Amino acid sequence: MFGPPELVDFAPDLIYIHTSNRNIRNYPEIADQPREVEEKLAAEYGKFEKMWERLAETYRCPIIQNNMELPAYRLLGNMDASDHRGRVNFIGRLNEKFYEYARGHENFHINDINYLSACYGLDKWSDPFYWHMYKYALCVPAVPVLAHSVANITKAIYGKNRKAFVLDLDNTLWGGIVGDDGVEGLEIGQETSTGQAYSEFQSYLKGHKEMGILLNICSKNEERNAIAGLNHPDGTLRPEDFIVIKANWEPKSRNIAQIASELNIGADSLVFVDDNPAEREIVRQQLPAVAIPEVSTVEHYIREIDRHGYFEAVSLSGDDLKRSQMYKANVERARLEADAGDYGEYLRSLQMEALIRPFEPVYMSRIAQLTNKSNQFNLTTKRYSQPEIEEAAADDSRVTLYGKLSDKFGDNGVVSVVIGRTEGDTCHIELWLMSCRVLKRDMECAMMDTLVHRLRERGVTEIRGYYYPTAKNAMVKEFYGLQGFDKISEDAEGNAVWRFGIPDIYEDKNKVIRVEE
Repeated sequence: MFGPPELVDFAPDLIYIHTSNRNIRNYPEIADQPREVEEKLAAEYGKFEKMWERLAETYRCPIIQNNMELPAYRLLGNMDASDHRGRVNFIGRLNEKFYEYARGHENFHINDINYLSACYGLDKWSDPFYWHMYKYALCVPAVPVLAHSVANITKAIYGKNRKAFVLDLDNTLWGGIVGDDGVEGLEIGQETSTGQAYSEFQSYLKGHKEMGILLNICSKNEERNAIAGLNHPDGTLRPEDFIVIKANWEPKSRNIAQIASELNIGADSLVFVDDNPAEREIVRQQLPAVAIPEVSTVEHYIREIDRHGYFEAVSLSGDDLKRSQMYKANVERARLEADAGDYGEYLRSLQMEALIRPFEPVYMSRIAQLTNKSNQFNLTTKRYSQPEIEEAAADDSRVTLYGKLSDKFGDNGVVSVVIGRTEGDTCHIELWLMSCRVLKRDMECAMMDTLVHRLRERGVTEIRGYYYPTAKNAMVKEFYGLQGFDKISEDAEGNAVWRFGIPDIYEDKNKVIRVEE
């Protein structure tokens, strides 16, 4: 924290602060008046806030901070939670101050050891033997639980979350087999304890949909039976809550691969939930990138899935909340494209509009999110934290652009990002990416046009583009060539440099999107 040169030179990408209630030095005493407790609370919080501000200023990287677990004992018994002198009360108020800080700082994240210790068992988690013997603030057997939680936050910061559920139906979303028992014979709703458990599970999934997780069906069933089951009057989920429904007798591994293809996401973005262990094992062998939780009985589905942290959230943008609508609209676009005789006419029929501008504060979080999630249409695959995006936006030598795209089916949100670094009359492209959900709609041409316009205003006459091959971005190997660049070098690994001389008269490449710059 106080600037050791080794840490400054190391320039961390992320900082995790492990503290616990053992770090609290000024607990209330029984004789304390409310004013004295307030002073102690302010002092305890103040040292943390000073530390966070210093770290943010020095290292400009995401910070993960534990909250405080409950105390090992309650001097006042149950009154410890409500009385101003109680440790339970004091820790709860200190935690709330931590949360308030987190709400106001996008690059600050809480690792909730208060929840972890409660799930693990507070008596075991805070076993005093480990503190007095080794100064461990938690018991050694709980370390993997702590590490897993920190890892979940870290992967979410760097865009490694899963994106979609693929769900079985019979004995997964409801009790019974719809083809045999009929809709009226399914167990769901408040009539039985098992039906209540299935209803709770459907509500859990519905909550994920509302935060932007895509729901899909993969079931060995007749489609009409599947739809009938999803329309059960006591069900929480309806057919329209799902993006893709595969209800047929094909192997589930094949259906899941098709779902990934139709959503235009990788198999490593999917979580498959099925009550049948044989089906789980077949999919696990055929599609090892798919996450497959081992579920037991419906009463435990939520816990068994939730503890994996597949969908850990570190922020929720407007685009996240609309993601399900966006993907549904993509399905409609695909149907329209299939019916269109002429592709150019299809693009014009979408009535597309784009907003292309330099980075703005309101979209910094989404831009950073895109840089960490986009793999296929990504020329350099560089990753940026939000502070680094903010730094690029403030750098006069950088040209930054984000692009939003909407059409008659809906708003796709921020879908493309370009960062260029200018040196004299040359601009070096450090990052060019686009969300795969808007592929083949000429958005890349609109971004190229706006980039050229911006660079000409700066007196730039040449653009250098760089392509660094990865396992996933082969689709953009010739991207710069399609935009009119000339390849000037390529090494044995496929790393290529491209050059574009900006002409005195430049003709826009985009012909189908109305662009607001």
